Amino acid sequence: MKVRLSKIAERDSVGSRSCLSLRWSIVLLVNEALTEPAWRQRAVERSTRAAKQRAEQRVQGFLDSAQQLLAERGTTDFTVQEVVDRSKQSLRSFYQHFDGKHELLLALFEDALSTSAAEIREAVAAESDPLGRLHLAVEWLYNQSHHEPTERRPLFSDFALQLMIKHPAQVATAHVPLLAVFTELVEQAAEAGAIPPGKPRRRASLVMQTVMFTAQSPGVPVGSHATPVTAEEIWQFCLGGIMATSPALQGSDSGE
Repeated sequence: MKVRLSKIAERDSVGSRSCLSLRWSIVLLVNEALTEPAWRQRAVERSTRAAKQRAEQRVQGFLDSAQQLLAERGTTDFTVQEVVDRSKQSLRSFYQHFDGKHELLLALFEDALSTSAAEIREAVAAESDPLGRLHLAVEWLYNQSHHEPTERRPLFSDFALQLMIKHPAQVATAHVPLLAVFTELVEQAAEAGAIPPGKPRRRASLVMQTVMFTAQSPGVPVGSHATPVTAEEIWQFCLGGIMATSPALQGSDSGE
């Protein structure tokens, strides 16, 4: 059939040859679709979906076990084998999903920041005022990031610090969900005229870094009469910076 069509095409005009070529392509596509029965497609899709669900369950088992060890010991000082034993899975299964302990801790770190971003987005959703939403977001982020000196948060106090020194790009990637939330809030406040227009992503990044660094820094020194920094003070400081337009923060984020 293909040979016969080719001979006819040789005798016809260029336009007819193009038309026949298009028809033949359509026939091939239809034939390919017909050679794969619908029941087979459904069976493969179902099998793939089931395999994905099992993989997700195994991964979550490793994450839950590692999180339990972090909470119990207050440190990242545990082994992959301990995670495997607690999850009641195999070492082979672990390395099918993670390169090693670093990637496991990185997954926990990314998951924690994604959860934080989702909580902030939900917390500010009911606020109708755009500037009020940004204000709430700053307070939420400060409270989430702040912890007492006696409180152990090894994922942030130990692992995150090492990550910033050795793998800064991974830290930036992990913060993308939070940055997306704050960028949206800055954009909305600017569109409403509540703050001057400017580079929303850069301003959001500066606000985030100011809030998180201050919240995670050591508290008031022993014997000092100073009072701890509050979330409201941080907000007023950030707002002052946003309102004081700088040439470096004007324009769009394109090209960064």
